[in-house]
Amino acid sequence: MHRIRKFMLMCSPVILLVFIIALIWGYTEVWQIAAVVFSVVLSLGLGATEKFKGYQYTAWIMTAVVAGMIYPNAFLQWGEIDLRNKWLILIVVQAVMFGMGIQMSLRDFSNLASTGKGVLVGLLSQFSIMPIVGFMLTKLFDFDPEIAAGIILMGACSSGLASNVMVYLARANLVLSVTVTAMATMLAPLMTPFWMKTLAGTLIDIKFLDMMLNIIKIVLVPIGAALLHDYLKMAGKGMKNRIYLLAIFCLVYLLALPLGLWQVFVDMIPAEILPSVEILSFFVGAVVFGVGYHLCTRQFKNLDKLMPYISMFGIVYFTTVTTAAGRDNLLQVGALLFMASVIHNGLGYFFGYWLSRLLGLGIPSARAMALEVGLQNGGMASGLAGSMGKLGTVGLAPAVFSPWMNITGSILANYWRKKSHKQEAERGEKSDPHNN
Repeated sequence: MHRIRKFMLMCSPVILLVFIIALIWGYTEVWQIAAVVFSVVLSLGLGATEKFKGYQYTAWIMTAVVAGMIYPNAFLQWGEIDLRNKWLILIVVQAVMFGMGIQMSLRDFSNLASTGKGVLVGLLSQFSIMPIVGFMLTKLFDFDPEIAAGIILMGACSSGLASNVMVYLARANLVLSVTVTAMATMLAPLMTPFWMKTLAGTLIDIKFLDMMLNIIKIVLVPIGAALLHDYLKMAGKGMKNRIYLLAIFCLVYLLALPLGLWQVFVDMIPAEILPSVEILSFFVGAVVFGVGYHLCTRQFKNLDKLMPYISMFGIVYFTTVTTAAGRDNLLQVGALLFMASVIHNGLGYFFGYWLSRLLGLGIPSARAMALEVGLQNGGMASGLAGSMGKLGTVGLAPAVFSPWMNITGSILANYWRKKSHKQEAERGEKSDPHNN
């Protein structure tokens, strides 16, 4: 497999040359095919070298954008299946979030006491800097209301687990980063709708409660299932058996819903309470899925290791569909949207770092907060855009911002990692008695 990837990496410049020549000579079909083939071959080939392996995920995101732009009709409808269907998007995003949740642990929340000040600084930065910067950018650039709302949405979302990976690479304060991500995720159902209602309420119709419930479905439900799996790893036999029994009752409840139980709820429960019953049903499903997944891992030992790849596939899926759905808009405002992403991301790193330093955090913690603030949860933003039925407009900002965030996050993390190595080496030389 390594040899195949290495061969693909060597072939990529040739395919790129074919693309350039066909583009110059006006062979439309040839350059379109060459562009997609080059993107796919490069994405696979980058895995052949350790130096560029970290950019493979970003390359797949770029491949999704290229394919969606060149062949939009191929990623909107497959037979009778509408790839933009709200329920399909919800399931895919939940799968992404579950895969990310597998990388979390209940222990992440236990670090709150030891990192209290840093967590407060991180949450303050996360839920103030980015939504306000996003709002200011919508005033600077003349975007259509729904596209502008997408920029604000991107800023109003919590950080994703990608920030934890970048913090680890940067040799920054990983414990603080993981704790902030966990707490920001829990606060997102309140803070994201608040900022969207406050800053984007005049651009599009924002229903606070509906958005809050959608975030719970998209984020908290799948992560709750993943944390249940984590708990079962260390639970005692008696507790496990009680949870398994609970899962059986939950499964019976879920099976009863389409057989008439839901209609009973509709007939008997007031309309304003029904959404709460729906959310409860989703959490019941999380119990069943979490237990079922845990049992599967006992048979398939490497299942946890495969989940990040499923998450990556899900992100590539809705990036492709979003790009295809919003192709015409991207052709008009793509360059400005990219410029907005550069400014938004850069200011996130800048203010995240210096505000942390101003409030008394050390350099490793400030670096962690810079990455936490600068890297938002694009999957959550895309899922919310899909739930609104505005994937081709509100969803464009996440589609453009996410690849750029991954590129800059990797570059900044590697820069800080090298700087840390250099500083450690210098300290080692000063402490070495033979150098005196």
